[in-house]
Order: sequence, then C-alpha cells, then structure tokens
Amino acid sequence: MKAVIFDWAGTMVDYGCFAPLAVFLQVFEKRGIELTAAEAREPMGMLKRDHIAALCRMERVAELWKEKFGRYPNEADVDELYADFEPMLMATLHDYATPVPGALALVARLRERGIKIGSTTGYTREMMNVVAAAAKEQGYEPDCLVTPSEVPAGRPYPWMCYQNAIQLDVYPFGEMVKVGDTTSDMQEGRNAGMWTVGVLKGGSELGLSQQEVANMPADELEERLASAAARLQAAGAHYVIEEIGRLDEVLAKIELRLKAGERP
Repeated sequence: MKAVIFDWAGTMVDYGCFAPLAVFLQVFEKRGIELTAAEAREPMGMLKRDHIAALCRMERVAELWKEKFGRYPNEADVDELYADFEPMLMATLHDYATPVPGALALVARLRERGIKIGSTTGYTREMMNVVAAAAKEQGYEPDCLVTPSEVPAGRPYPWMCYQNAIQLDVYPFGEMVKVGDTTSDMQEGRNAGMWTVGVLKGGSELGLSQQEVANMPADELEERLASAAARLQAAGAHYVIEEIGRLDEVLAKIELRLKAGERP
C-alpha cells in the first residue's frame, strides 16, 4: 500500500459532518422551502454548488419550489442559493475542523509505514484554506490536498484522486485507498480505480454527533449503522469500517488481496 486519500469533513475532521448541514437548511428555509436533514445530507461530499443543484432536482423539493414560485428551480436559482450559502458557510468553517477521534493516531501509524497521506473534498479551495489551517493547528496536515477548484469537476469524477496521485508521485492506483463517509466518496474512489473504504461513526451517512452516538440505545445505533453501511456498499465501498481508527485492519486485508494478485 502506497497512499491513502482521505476525505475531510465527516471522515478526518468535523465529527458528524455538521458544518454544511445547517447552512443548506437555512438557505432553502429563507425561500420558504423546508428541507429535512436527510434530504440535505443526501448529496453530501459533492462540490457545494453541485450539492445545491442536486437538492433542487429532488422531486419533493422541486415540487415545493413550483408550489411557491410557480415554476421549477433553474440554474439562476442555484446560483442565488449558492451566493447565499458560501459566505454563511465561510463564517463558521473554522469551528468545524477538529480531528475526529483516532484520526491523528491513524495518520501517525500510516506515516511510520511510509504510506503517503492525500486528501480530497467537496469544499472549494477558499473554504479549505480555512479548514486546513484550523486542522493544522490541531495536528492534522495531509501531504496533499486537492479541491474541486483545481480540477475539471468534483465528485463523483476521479480527477481529484488522480491529481493526488500526481502530486504524491504514487502509482498504480490499485495500490492506493480512498476513504470517505459519503456515497459520492465511494463513487469517486471506485471511478479512480482505487480500493474504497467507507467510514460510519463521525460520517454524514450516519449523521450523528459524538454525544448522540454515545447516548443512543445500542439496538437503535446498530440499526442506523447497518443502514448507513448498506448505502455506502451500494455506492461501491469495498469495505466499511465503524470508525476511522480501524482502517489499519482493512489495509491488512487489502494487502493480502494485493499479494494474491487481486486488484480493485
């Protein structure tokens, strides 16, 4: 194994991926459209403008919009929503850069083994300048960061992963692992020809805070974990882990498969 390409929010920082959630809800609420948290999270991991466009294409949301404005949302509406969204998110991002439990120790173990650390995101470069600086202050700094701003398109396209490979000088893609918490992460990794791993606790698919995970009845938590795992697997995950600190166990399994001649 030569490199691991991590997502940021919901995977390595911002437990539960809460930074963008409230803002998505607020920009639609401003226009009289009440999104559910589940709807707002569904396209999570995409470039944020693409995320807003995906929300507007949802049947229920589009019908609410038509009921309110007499027509379905168009590109100009997406631009207006995003124009509201970006400054609202930028104002709070620095508060959502705390590494998730186990992330820093995992990175240290990977580096001890000579494995390079890359990263991709659904945030723009301007957004990531805020998140990366705040995360660095708390001990997390990958070897490489690529945002959708530097490539032709964000997830689910593989371009950010390819640019990581170039900057890290790593090849072949079958000896790299993409790790994330959303379905678009899984699609990105598979499209790049990499082993792809989904993470549950701390992630957007599970959508729970640390306190909620700690206090939820065990049977309800297991049901939610199973549901989130199924969505990640359906999107292409080779493996799903409960928490980021358990990635080592999966890497050991992948390395055995590589030695046996398997490829992702």
